[in-house]
Amino acid sequence: MEKQILVIDWNQLAKEIIEGRPITKEEALSILHTSDDELLEVLQAAFVIRRTYFGKKVKLNMIINTKSGLCPEDCGYCSQSIVSEASIDKYAWLTKEKIVEGAQEALKRKAGTYCIVASGRRPSDKEIDHVISAVKEIRATTELKICCCLGFLNPDHASKLAEAGVHRYNHNLNTSKGNYENITTTHTYEDRVDTVQQAKEAGISPCSGVIFGMGESDREAVDMAFSLRELDADSIPCNFLNAIPGTPLQGRKELNPRHCLRLLAMMRFVNPRKEIRISGGREVNLRSLQVMGLYAANSIFVGDYLTTEGLEPTEDWGMIEDLGFEIETKAL
Repeated sequence: MEKQILVIDWNQLAKEIIEGRPITKEEALSILHTSDDELLEVLQAAFVIRRTYFGKKVKLNMIINTKSGLCPEDCGYCSQSIVSEASIDKYAWLTKEKIVEGAQEALKRKAGTYCIVASGRRPSDKEIDHVISAVKEIRATTELKICCCLGFLNPDHASKLAEAGVHRYNHNLNTSKGNYENITTTHTYEDRVDTVQQAKEAGISPCSGVIFGMGESDREAVDMAFSLRELDADSIPCNFLNAIPGTPLQGRKELNPRHCLRLLAMMRFVNPRKEIRISGGREVNLRSLQVMGLYAANSIFVGDYLTTEGLEPTEDWGMIEDLGFEIETKAL
């Protein structure tokens, strides 16, 4: 199918978006269809939007994997799923003390948000209480913002997390509704939307994002960005598939660094006021162009991910400094 590219003045479009005019899906699709020669113009326009709402500040987030592997879901991208044969550490819940220690490590890495993540379909009452106990101690001893990612939520669990002081709950849509059955069969797209809504209704800031490079079309990538706008997600992690050996999606390589930049720019145009985070897979997909992603995005993870390694914190700090940007430590 031939690509239909609109002739767009990107800086003018950025100005209109800042003034309140939402981008259309066709305009967003045109961002993904621009040539390499036009990429810097698109990125500059995305930066105009980013700078308007976030200046040159970069929010750092750190993950702790509090429960690894042992997940009954069959998500094709995930090394922790029941269908994965990836060689990873598998363990039950970390102790409360280990989770609290992780918060101190987040502070050392200059992170403003500490992300407590656990594999599995949904937490039990006991597991929720375990997390809440750690959250209360962290809140009493630090100014860190706390994000939890524990699987599907029910209203009771969402309310308990909110009362304990959890600021944000992450539950990614991951891919488009039309591509969902190609990625997982043990839950639905609607299940994930429901958990984001449960967090919102409990008064927790919703964090929901995507994984690019899992067979979605450019139009489906745009649909994902608009779905997140409709959900009004406050924080949008943009992951780029790291096709881990042993997972069903192993060997898949659909992205290049320039297209990753287009995807980040498109997400910024669609969700101008939201935190756009360059997340998992940035090191292997953006590669030498990682720093350029911050012209559109305003947030990154610092350190390792769930089962894959990230950069040393000093490398991320240096990248931000070299760009002339600054770390925002008290992030939400």
